[in-house]
Amino acid sequence: MRRSSTFARQVLLVRVGRRDGAAVTGTDLVTPDHRWSDRQRLRYGRHDAEVEAVMPVSPALGPAAPVDESPAMSIPLLPGERTAARRAKFALVNACTLSSLMLGMLAIFLAMQSEVRVAALCLIACVAFDGLDGALARKLNVASPFGAQMDSLADMCSFGLAAPVVVYASLAGSVPPAAAAVACALVAACAAIRLARFNVSPKDGRFFCGVPTTMAAAVLALTVAIGLPVSGLVMVAGVALLAFAMVSSFPYAKLARLVKLPPWLWLAPVVGALVDIRLTFALVVVGYLVSGPVLWLHQRRTA
Repeated sequence: MRRSSTFARQVLLVRVGRRDGAAVTGTDLVTPDHRWSDRQRLRYGRHDAEVEAVMPVSPALGPAAPVDESPAMSIPLLPGERTAARRAKFALVNACTLSSLMLGMLAIFLAMQSEVRVAALCLIACVAFDGLDGALARKLNVASPFGAQMDSLADMCSFGLAAPVVVYASLAGSVPPAAAAVACALVAACAAIRLARFNVSPKDGRFFCGVPTTMAAAVLALTVAIGLPVSGLVMVAGVALLAFAMVSSFPYAKLARLVKLPPWLWLAPVVGALVDIRLTFALVVVGYLVSGPVLWLHQRRTA
């Protein structure tokens, strides 16, 4: 007992009670007496290293992380063989991505000048370039993580920002500005969530998880370009519904599966477009949006 109490007092360095005949009212923190330490070391064979090993450590001071002092290494943007031909192909693919980005910026500038239909046509060109860069990257065998990130950033600019700006300009004067601003801001927020989720989610070759940002922007651009004859409030509600469809978990068929549909299904919208292109477009969009919940219910029942 004497040895344990002496050792604890030596470790905690706390002495309570009387010292040299003076009363101590509190807890005094004092420095250890070296003569006392030498006496304990001679008597019990104790070393200072043992005391230091069990001394309490402040929880506010975490263990120091090792500093990585290795030199920074540059990662090549184009993996694989870096020949002049592959570099030219890589530059061509990224030029298509940048063209989509620049067209999105042009659509914003045109919308600010009230040229909403021309701006909508620029967005349709963005959709074309967005599909072209991915197809060229796969065909020319120059797909890379850098290209995927570039494509995602360009999509956010063209489809997540330019498209709602064009829609907002087209709604000017027909709906309250606050309602149009909320619906268009919702499109931008949902597009950012949709693109970020797509970048970190496993890819499915059959279905999209939610409406793709490119397709949502194409629907908005075509709606403005053809002048869909609907009221402003219906347009705002449709824009908000399309934004929520982007971040939904409903499965939507990819274009490769839609092409494989029976020919008679494609004949109906073609004939309808010759009769009334606006009504046919609205029916096709509504049918595609409804297909997601229908496929979701079918998958739940068959699971």
